[in-house]
Amino acid sequence: MRSTRPVVALAGAAAVLALVGCRSGAVEQSAVPPVATGSLERLAAAVKCTPNMQTDADEIRQAVCSNADGRFILATFATDRGLREWINEAKDYGGHYLVGRKWVAVGESEVLDALRGTLGGDIEEGTDHSAHTGG
Repeated sequence: MRSTRPVVALAGAAAVLALVGCRSGAVEQSAVPPVATGSLERLAAAVKCTPNMQTDADEIRQAVCSNADGRFILATFATDRGLREWINEAKDYGGHYLVGRKWVAVGESEVLDALRGTLGGDIEEGTDHSAHTGG
């Protein structure tokens, strides 16, 4: 009669690998830097882009940016409330958003993932309702 020790050892090894996998995910999450703050120009400089200003108003400043990671929109807001109102409306049209304190970057998810490594922030996804309309 054979011992069950090899089976128990394999189960234990699988559990250790699962825990290591969980820990590496936690390390990746902690690798996200603190959320950047500052003017549109300061944020753009941090991600190495020269902003092409589209809107320069008291409540919102918005620019098109390009860097080695790709093309994206960068916008800053006078207030947190202004940012949240903008995001809530924009998300109805779909899209990918990297959201910081009084700023947002809009672009393809791969570009935003790269920007997040420098700017921090949270990724938010929009819901495109156009596919659900008849026509």
